Amino acid sequence: MTTANAVEIKDPENTLFLDLKDGRVTIQMFPEKAPNHVARIKELAREGYYDGKLWHRVMDGFMAQTGSPNGDGIGGSTKPDLKAEFNNTAHVRGVASMARTNMPDTANAQFFIVLKPSTFLDGQYTAWGQVIDGMEHVDNIKKADPRDPSGMVTNPDKIVKMTVAADAK
Repeated sequence: MTTANAVEIKDPENTLFLDLKDGRVTIQMFPEKAPNHVARIKELAREGYYDGKLWHRVMDGFMAQTGSPNGDGIGGSTKPDLKAEFNNTAHVRGVASMARTNMPDTANAQFFIVLKPSTFLDGQYTAWGQVIDGMEHVDNIKKADPRDPSGMVTNPDKIVKMTVAADAK
């Protein structure tokens, strides 16, 4: 199976298509490293939870975050929070990882994609996937004003659609 960008999809059940305003991003998920987080991302994607969600916190040179129910960076889905599945994946460019509060077992639906190596996050956030195609589209997500330390974006971009590759028509 291949996408429009001709990247080879080896495991469609554990691959996501993240459609953004500028094109498709393909994310290979890590079920062997974060089985419960991967299951949650797939469950929410299949329910359409992420469709239309805002990229509410996007910091140039750091990361792009989405998944907040109201686009304000607060909360998650109605499902229970997940127990941390910290693993040995380095938070390098293109890694997808779960956002959480300052408590480790509070990941729910919000996630971020790392724009530049941020290995200070290693072992503290559950990395669950890696962008394998379309990172240029992630780079084009509207960024916050660099003078705003919160990283909150004014008039943020949205996820057009997020689909498990196995379900793609």
